[in-house]
Amino acid sequence: MSLIAFLILFPLLVALILLVAKQDGIRDIIVKVAALVIAAASIVLSVTYFKSGGETFAVHNELISHAMLVIEVFIGVVIFYLGIKYKKYLASLLALIQTPLMVWFELAVGKNIEVINNMYIDRLSIIMILIIGIIGTLICVYALGYMKDFHHHNHDMKDRRPWFFFLMFLFLGAMFGLVTSNNMMWLFFFWEITTLCSFFLIGYTKTPEAIRNSFRALILNLTGGLGFALAIVSAGVYYGVLDLDVIISAGAMGYNVSLVVTLLVFAGLTKAAQMPFSSWLLGAMVAPTPTSALLHSSTMVKAGVFLIIKLAPAMGWGTLAGTLAMLVGGITFVLTSCAAISQSNAKRVLAYSTIANLGLIVACGGIGTAEAVWAGIFLIIFHAIAKSLMFLCVGTTEHQIGSRDIEDMDGIFEKLPHIAKYMVIGICGMFLAPFGMLVSKWAAMKSFVDSGTPIMALLIVFGSAVTLFFWAKWLGKVLAVVAKTDNIEANVPKIEGGVLGTLAFLVVLACLTFPVISSSIVLPYLEAVFGNIDGLALTQNNMIIMVLMVALVILLLVIFFGKTKKRIVPIYLAGVNEGDDRTYIGSMDKDVQFTLRNWYMDNWFGENKMMAAGYVSTLVVIFWIMAIVVGGVL
Repeated sequence: MSLIAFLILFPLLVALILLVAKQDGIRDIIVKVAALVIAAASIVLSVTYFKSGGETFAVHNELISHAMLVIEVFIGVVIFYLGIKYKKYLASLLALIQTPLMVWFELAVGKNIEVINNMYIDRLSIIMILIIGIIGTLICVYALGYMKDFHHHNHDMKDRRPWFFFLMFLFLGAMFGLVTSNNMMWLFFFWEITTLCSFFLIGYTKTPEAIRNSFRALILNLTGGLGFALAIVSAGVYYGVLDLDVIISAGAMGYNVSLVVTLLVFAGLTKAAQMPFSSWLLGAMVAPTPTSALLHSSTMVKAGVFLIIKLAPAMGWGTLAGTLAMLVGGITFVLTSCAAISQSNAKRVLAYSTIANLGLIVACGGIGTAEAVWAGIFLIIFHAIAKSLMFLCVGTTEHQIGSRDIEDMDGIFEKLPHIAKYMVIGICGMFLAPFGMLVSKWAAMKSFVDSGTPIMALLIVFGSAVTLFFWAKWLGKVLAVVAKTDNIEANVPKIEGGVLGTLAFLVVLACLTFPVISSSIVLPYLEAVFGNIDGLALTQNNMIIMVLMVALVILLLVIFFGKTKKRIVPIYLAGVNEGDDRTYIGSMDKDVQFTLRNWYMDNWFGENKMMAAGYVSTLVVIFWIMAIVVGGVL
């Protein structure tokens, strides 16, 4: 328990110190040391509870609950005030509904309900702790160099880095609390802190666009927070229970807790940016890149899919909550994957692919079988590592070439060779065999077929197929070598390059240790939760074959990299090459610059079309399921 308390409170202490630390040198030391300590503590905690598979903790202390309630009221007051100040009255209204509701419940009902175990550690929370503790802190370290460059390029903008790093570490502490809380009131407390942190991080630059997008994120997540609050009230009033594990066990045994589980799934959908709530995550792209990486890979959205995967034993085909998660997740996966095809802005491609992958994880949780949850957990792992690498690569590239547009990445392999290689590893990790994401998607598809949901399997097939269109285009741009291009990689801060190299190594390491992660962490978790786990999509032998394939790819690269016999010849440019391999004399005797551009299929996969279809269909599903659930209770 002391390790959990340390991981929650130490980042808070660091955050407070960084809030008053103004000098770059002092900030750099604090962030690096704190990141090392948090990562080490995460590993120590994981090793400590690895063999036992986890433990529950009573932690009966009324002072903690009262302190959380006071902070929740303070958060509600802050949101209400900011909503009035910026004329975003819906945010104020949601705070005005949610905060008094939770105060009333805690003082009138909650105080009479005894929670057996307020906190816990299991293997799923261990996985999340490692993601937060390692990936999250690497992003914070990367932000040291990035934010210095950011303010150098935006010198007219007020330097608010103390506030930025305060929020980053507060975010990490809240996430540690979120993934270890069994008391639904405590879980809700940390859930709302992540909402507030994301609001301030998205609005960091205080431009009109940033303020507008930060409030959009706040309003949509407050909507999910209200759903969470209603789930707590329902659990307390109808069942006299606030233990999350008790609710999940009751649902798994067939007891009717559909109202509570469905409301929690609804909250998870908003936090995971599923349609029709996905616009908040796209709007978050206005924030500095470390914010995007933190929200998309290791914290904010992962909180949503973590909760839904946690609830999986209480869901499944035929349950209302399971149907909600499956349909919304499946629709989101297909349509946002299609929308990514039409984007040339690298961060928007990453945003749409993030939403799509989260949709697949949500759908896996909705299926509610051990096989589907196995796939969902591995999707969480590989997505966290590869996507954080990709976001940070784009951030560094943008600072060096002045653009985040994929079409402007011609010659990046010559300009930024190491960054380009890391980007290639990230892209391959997201969609190519034998890397983990593609294998996990195949396992998800098989689990859908085995669960008797062939329509969902078709959604996965088509959603996975269209990812080829945007990842392959990007990969082709990165791998293309353009003549007469200068190497500018010396301008990249060493700290950024070090973090990117570490993340690239972690992508490969995760693929190579796939069987070990499965047998030692994921399978024991599934056995503890589901009991019988026969019929998983991948056997241990299959996974070993996959690892050997990854190892062979690495070996071939090591052996043959830079050792090919090549003869350099002038490039044919459909005209007289003027000698720079980039310009030719055209038919009108005029110089023509040679360019390459991808086809983005806007007419077919324009984001407005995809979003409109997704919003309508998912809203219909949500209202339909909620009407049935509420009607059954009333």
